[in-house]
Amino acid sequence: MVRYGQLCIQCIHNSTTNLGHPRLTTIALAQGSALGGGFEAALFANFLVAERSAQMGFPEILFNLLPGMGAYNLLARRLDAARAERFLCSGRQYTAAELYEMGVVDVLAEDGQGVHAVNAFIRRHQRSSNGLLAIQQVRQRLNPIPFRELEDLVMIWVKAAKNLTERDLRTMERLVSAQHRLARRSDDVGHTHEPAENLVPLAGVA
Repeated sequence: MVRYGQLCIQCIHNSTTNLGHPRLTTIALAQGSALGGGFEAALFANFLVAERSAQMGFPEILFNLLPGMGAYNLLARRLDAARAERFLCSGRQYTAAELYEMGVVDVLAEDGQGVHAVNAFIRRHQRSSNGLLAIQQVRQRLNPIPFRELEDLVMIWVKAAKNLTERDLRTMERLVSAQHRLARRSDDVGHTHEPAENLVPLAGVA
């Protein structure tokens, strides 16, 4: 589990440091459902674009755990510590519109228009790239996420995971089974040549 967590936070830290390129801007697009680790990965981009029907959240508290790869850290920086904690303790899924009002989502797109919204954002960003990149660098300077901070969080997550009870594990298994059923239904829809925007991409729970 420690090794798994370290591999995850290495990817996350690469994203938060712009892959080592200060003038690079990373953008995440959320369509369908982004839960647990999938939501964490999206949060670590510089900007988060989401389609209106997208659902995001951290269900880990439902099986007595916490998201272990930086969710608290990122939410506390985008919101504040108190609201981040309420967010994580709720275990609920939030709509993209709710997250946009909270300031977690940067750009709210209509359903099926996510890619268009990303391209439009890139064009706007390019027109004012010098000033926007400077603001981005200031934000990262004021609210950096040191790798050691992520390492400490992984160890807290591992220790908490070792304390899970049989009941907690059964709850986790039920959630995984539900996710697999949703994946199978999505596959069945895909075989009927359903438009891609109607499929629900799944994200794993960290």
